Amino acid sequence: MRKPLRKAIFPVGGLGTRFLPATKAMPKEMLSVVDKPLIQYAVEEAKAAGIEEFIFVTGRGKSAIEDHFDYSYELQHTLEVRGKKAELELITGLLPLPGQVAYIRQQEANGLGHAVWCARNLVGNEPFAVLLADDLVQSDVPCLRQMVEVYNEVGGNVVAVMDVPREQTNRYGVLQIGKEQGRVVEVEGLVEKPKPEEAPSTLSIIGRYILQPDTFAHLEKQQPGAGGEIQLTDALAQMTGRSRFHGYRFEGRRFDCGDKAGFIEANIAFALKHSKIGPAVRRTIMEYAKQIEK
Repeated sequence: MRKPLRKAIFPVGGLGTRFLPATKAMPKEMLSVVDKPLIQYAVEEAKAAGIEEFIFVTGRGKSAIEDHFDYSYELQHTLEVRGKKAELELITGLLPLPGQVAYIRQQEANGLGHAVWCARNLVGNEPFAVLLADDLVQSDVPCLRQMVEVYNEVGGNVVAVMDVPREQTNRYGVLQIGKEQGRVVEVEGLVEKPKPEEAPSTLSIIGRYILQPDTFAHLEKQQPGAGGEIQLTDALAQMTGRSRFHGYRFEGRRFDCGDKAGFIEANIAFALKHSKIGPAVRRTIMEYAKQIEK
């Protein structure tokens, strides 16, 4: 019987150097898209997919993330006294239940594979998800929830994928594709950040994974890959052909919020759909568009 997906890893130990000086004293995962930090979007997506245990792999200077998902007695009391029920619901509704959250320190920034490996003892012998807060997906059905539906059908490892321009394959883990059935494709091989002329396809992994616990055995080897870091894609590549492995072309639009332009684009897209400020933002964009046309 296939084990249900209950646990998710959130690697949040990165330094966020591309957003300096904003991230000098604030974790990049706490940068807000409209009115919520990136990490909250990721946690909400995991909740919607049925995740019960949330594992944060942190680093130095990440205490703001822990505080965000903790009780703020002074703030809550003030909101209660002032009768601000809507605001109170906003901050209490995001809190996981006691015991659902665990934090573990990644002592050195040694790649995504290393960050995932740090959580091995908390995951144990269960399937687990990995969500990268930098990758924000706007969709009617949350991306991880879509993936869980696929996982329940095919089992094994499932990664979210999208086609990228060939000249950008050197930024991603790229699939060697097998049989395709609708949005689901068999994975015959993986290459981490290949040169465009060497990429086996343009179908690339974004920051959403559902993985089996034997992933840790491959990460245990601590073999450095691209950039001299321990790459998750390299471990997954060793698993192709040995276990069921599929890519899923998710429904929705992905924003690379690890990039300044992508982060601004995400703010615009989410603001336009915001129930309160959407019309005002649309008018502002139209005004700027007129200026550009001139």
